[in-house]
Amino acid sequence: MAVDGVDLAVPRGSVFGFLGPNGSGKTTTIRMLLGLVAANAGDARVLGVDMPRHVDAVLPRVGALVEGPAFSPYLSGAANLRRFDAADRHAPRRSRDHRVAEALDRVGLSHAARKRVHAYSLGMKQRLGIANALLMRRELLVLDEPTNGLDPQGTREVRALIRSFADDGTTVFVSSHLLAEVEQVCTHVGVMSAGRLVAQGTLDDFRDEGEARVRVRTPDVASAREALAGLLGDGAIEADALADPDGAVTARLGGTAPEAVVAALVGAGVRVRGFETVHASLEQRFVELTGEGFDVVQ
Repeated sequence: MAVDGVDLAVPRGSVFGFLGPNGSGKTTTIRMLLGLVAANAGDARVLGVDMPRHVDAVLPRVGALVEGPAFSPYLSGAANLRRFDAADRHAPRRSRDHRVAEALDRVGLSHAARKRVHAYSLGMKQRLGIANALLMRRELLVLDEPTNGLDPQGTREVRALIRSFADDGTTVFVSSHLLAEVEQVCTHVGVMSAGRLVAQGTLDDFRDEGEARVRVRTPDVASAREALAGLLGDGAIEADALADPDGAVTARLGGTAPEAVVAALVGAGVRVRGFETVHASLEQRFVELTGEGFDVVQ
């Protein structure tokens, strides 16, 4: 996927969620930032250093899991990590076994350290890839779909790991299409669409920039829909009859003040049992910005 106009800024110490539909250019951008592919225009700085000009100075400070882990299938998990560690000229040989054991323990693979990787599940291989990124202390961790193939328990463990990295002062860059995971762990987000960066900022600001909505709980769902449509337009109504004994109607506010909505409902004789103003969810903002779901970018 060709990328263009990606003016990306990742604050130090943040957990940055890099979002976009499949094929939107996320992995291509990551590969350029890490010096794995060359850009034909523009420049990039990673940890304040020009890339790829100074790749030898930057990469030892970066741990990465990009496009899934690749290991020798007939070596054990521990043997694979020792092999990768030996290839790092900055890794001290004397502490290798200790660091391998510590990395395996941190991702919950101590019990499978001696098992050959061909017998690992996809989720175990994913954890082993994260362990490889942890062999040396890193200032930046780049994780491309880190929960791919993990069961719910494994997903929670990786989520806790990411938080612990940030607590230790590491900047974490997470590429993902799992919005629920991003909402739970990230402090900042950027959204790619068709090769371009269409938005970035803190998670809270990102959601607040979306179109506000009102949610009305009422036994008079039909009357509430009619009153809201009259005030906001038919196209503003989003949902009704939610799994709620009172029923509910959700509508986009546009530029209308919430108090005007309340007045319209009361004026129409709607019995209001609950009223709240909510900002767009991460998923709603994503769809607003990209105009599509996660699987359709050609």
